[in-house]
Amino acid sequence: MTYRSPIDDIRFVLDHVVPFTRIAETERYAEATPDMVEAILTEAAKLCDTVVAPVNINGDKVPARLENGVVRTSPGFAEAFRAIAEGGWIGVASPQEHGGMGLPQTVNMAINDMLSGACLALQLNPLLTQGHIEALEHHASDEIKALYIPKLVSGEWSGTMNLTEPQAGSDVGALRTKAEPKGDGTYAITGQKIFITWGDSDVVENISHLVLARLPGAAAGTKGISLFIVPKYLPDANGKPGKANSLKVVSLEHKLGIHGSPTCVMSYEGATGWLVGEENKGMAAMFTMMNNARLGVGMQGVGVAEAACQKAVEYAQERNQMGVIANHPDVRRMLATMRAEVFAARAIGLACAVATDMHTATGADDWAARAAFLTPIAKAYGTDVGCMVSETAVQVHGGMGYIEETGVAQYYRDVRITPIYEGTNGIQAMDLVGRKMMDGGEMAYRVLEEIEDDAEAARAVLPELAGDVWSAAETLREATEWMVAQDMAERFAGAAPFLRAFARVLGAHYHLRAAVAEGGEGPRSKLARVYIRRLLPMYAAHLAEARDGSDGVMSLSPDDLAS
Repeated sequence: MTYRSPIDDIRFVLDHVVPFTRIAETERYAEATPDMVEAILTEAAKLCDTVVAPVNINGDKVPARLENGVVRTSPGFAEAFRAIAEGGWIGVASPQEHGGMGLPQTVNMAINDMLSGACLALQLNPLLTQGHIEALEHHASDEIKALYIPKLVSGEWSGTMNLTEPQAGSDVGALRTKAEPKGDGTYAITGQKIFITWGDSDVVENISHLVLARLPGAAAGTKGISLFIVPKYLPDANGKPGKANSLKVVSLEHKLGIHGSPTCVMSYEGATGWLVGEENKGMAAMFTMMNNARLGVGMQGVGVAEAACQKAVEYAQERNQMGVIANHPDVRRMLATMRAEVFAARAIGLACAVATDMHTATGADDWAARAAFLTPIAKAYGTDVGCMVSETAVQVHGGMGYIEETGVAQYYRDVRITPIYEGTNGIQAMDLVGRKMMDGGEMAYRVLEEIEDDAEAARAVLPELAGDVWSAAETLREATEWMVAQDMAERFAGAAPFLRAFARVLGAHYHLRAAVAEGGEGPRSKLARVYIRRLLPMYAAHLAEARDGSDGVMSLSPDDLAS
């Protein structure tokens, strides 16, 4: 099976489902005309289909390995990465003054969708580098920006984030890595970090690490954390990689999937680093990178789901068991569900990207709040869909899906990390009902009002589906009012199902928009009916769980659960 970038679906979402045209109407992104965006996406699709996708299986069969302290990547990865870098795809949304294209993040996320479907293990490298660039743009000194960002944009160098330690996972404040001032404006960084994606490789000439560490006398917890840039090789007077820094890869993690992505245990042994941002403000700087990555990871889930869906449809059309299995009702149900979920997750992710771009272009607080509100939903739902669709793709293949030679199991194994990356989906849900509802639910209500207004307008074309979407939004509004009235313990107990319910209603909203744009007849309208009539009703069960409160689950002690 050959992966095909879903450029038609992406263009349809941009043209008819999310308000991308508003971005091109701004002064900041006036060059992002429909013709330019189509040309950019078409070229990116060619790269994904002909250069990146063919190396995907190599990453699975021949994992990255550590040889004499140097990471060797999977066959073909270096060449595919060079094609990505030389095509300018790392710097799609980066400033033009640093060599980037200066295009909207929405275009970048659409490209990341395609790259993830082509080869998730390789796409992780540019994704992290893009987040690294954004963190430097917002927080680094002019000298660091001038030296590092052009190298990162060009793909000569790559970037990582170093948060996690053996004793400090989601509790980042428990980290022990130290930063000692050296008296010359640099710092000696000492400590160990784990789970460092693309922490080393042979595809770039230098690697820039963003490392969280604690200065002497700094406060405990996250308030005492600072951020440092620590290169693998210290740049010389000409900005070229010079002397090796005092850091090394201790080992590579052996993972369930994404075997082509080297996940490193990193040791910093008095390594030279430079402060990024202010002292003890490292978490704010790192969150710039993480927020970029959270939406990116959501789109990774969408991309892998797309690839798995394509593979399942192709197999179902070829496999003959009492007739072609694609004609069996239960198989057709699985395929339709997969495709409906992918469309909804893609639309939510791109809608979030549009809000981000509109804030960048206008500075309007409302767009910033909308982007912040949609980010945890896009990340959690996109990655959950990636897992669900990939699992269903295995099921469509039947026994052959469990056999490695078909290749479908790789999607399932690869995408399973995404609900854990960049804050687990449980953390995303708590962020949604906690920090993102500190406004008393105001942004949630605005989104729901938009859904209801659209549903009212759609009654003239699709009265039955529009009525279902309107009713779901109204019920979700009532549940949101209940959620806002609870203390944090009660909110957190119902956070995950509440997020799922919100994603379900948003997905139905975007499916309805697609059906209306099509005139109420055609394949997108049929797919909307599948989602709204078969999948949307799940929101009610999610809300029932969300409103049950904490007593039901917290009354069970760990000993009760162990017995």
